[in-house]
Amino acid sequence: MYESFYGLHAKPFQLRPDPNFFFGSKGHKRAMSYLEYGLSQGEGFIVITGEVGAGKTTLVRNLFRKLESNRIIAAQIVNTHLNSDDTLRSVVAAFGLPFDDPSKTGLLARFEQFLRYSDKQGKRVLLVVDEAQNLTPQTVEELRMLSNFQTNEKSLLQTFLLGQPEFRRTLHSEDMQQLRQRVIATYHLGPMDAAETQAYIEHRLQTAGWKGDPVITPEAYAAIFDYSGGIPRKINTLCDRLFLMGYLEELHQFNAEEVGEVIKDIQEEFTPPPPEMSALPAYAGGMPRGFADTTAESMEHLDERLSKIERSVTSVLDVLKRLISTSKI
Repeated sequence: MYESFYGLHAKPFQLRPDPNFFFGSKGHKRAMSYLEYGLSQGEGFIVITGEVGAGKTTLVRNLFRKLESNRIIAAQIVNTHLNSDDTLRSVVAAFGLPFDDPSKTGLLARFEQFLRYSDKQGKRVLLVVDEAQNLTPQTVEELRMLSNFQTNEKSLLQTFLLGQPEFRRTLHSEDMQQLRQRVIATYHLGPMDAAETQAYIEHRLQTAGWKGDPVITPEAYAAIFDYSGGIPRKINTLCDRLFLMGYLEELHQFNAEEVGEVIKDIQEEFTPPPPEMSALPAYAGGMPRGFADTTAESMEHLDERLSKIERSVTSVLDVLKRLISTSKI
């Protein structure tokens, strides 16, 4: 909606992870180094943890962009609310293999055949499991068992596990000893500091064609950092709303005051309803219960729907502006 008003050729603060907007903060560069190191080893597990919205998925998609497709076959699993029986089926499906065989033995044989065929073709197989904090110990054990496929010289499957900080508790539990022995590197992706937050915002704007309009004051950057804590997704959410307000009010400079207004609006929208509202139907007030628990995957769909709504609203606003201009004449 605000892209054309500010002369941008893309939406700079979308919620959907996009490797084209990857920003190499100190933490993200280190995490990328661990992923690349793990990739060079060609075996075991690499574990990357971080807060919600820290940029783990964007990190992996940036890695995928660097991979040589003629040498590495990579697949990613995002839905990790799986029991141990569904895990193998999800892995097989992620690599585009038929998963209609009802028996676990049949699926294992099919996957092993795929791994060995890929190895003969000179290709390595990489599995990325996102939202690993949702995995049960039994599911993690199923993933570990898949790492047993190997030749006399090397492993046939390598796995990256990405999760929120609580996954570290799962990893260090007593029944995860065998998995820990196969983890060759682990890294926790923390938030950005104030300077990196400003650099992150400017990087995304410049990637979208920003030429300095609007001006963002130092006080505004400080207010954005104070609210977001340096978490990329929170920065994107706030800045997207800030630019939308700037478009609607035709602003060409953002100060701490404007940032504060947007923060207030966001906080009011997500304030829990009064106790007496709890007895109302699930969709009372226009927002379904559980909305605040939206997962990363559903946030991507939400971003797409919001984009469609924005385009519709833009069309309506353009019509209204033309009508107002005509009436003045």
